[in-house]
Amino acid sequence: MGFVDLSIAEIAADYSIPVEKVFSLCNQLGIAYRHQKTRLALEDAKAIISQISSEIRPKGTSNLVDDNEIT
Repeated sequence: MGFVDLSIAEIAADYSIPVEKVFSLCNQLGIAYRHQKTRLALEDAKAIISQISSEIRPKGTSNLVDDNEIT
């Protein structure tokens, strides 16, 4: 398993969320960490980012075009 040069604190900063929220996601996803500077495995970082993204943009919504598009 590869590691990314990305810490819990950096993910929190990138997505403007509290570090505690990322800790909570780690706990929910079963991802081990020691502190906010913990460097993450690639698959763990992807899982956290995916979860954050799904919370920001819930499934079933689209950011491509408004439903009232004129054709």
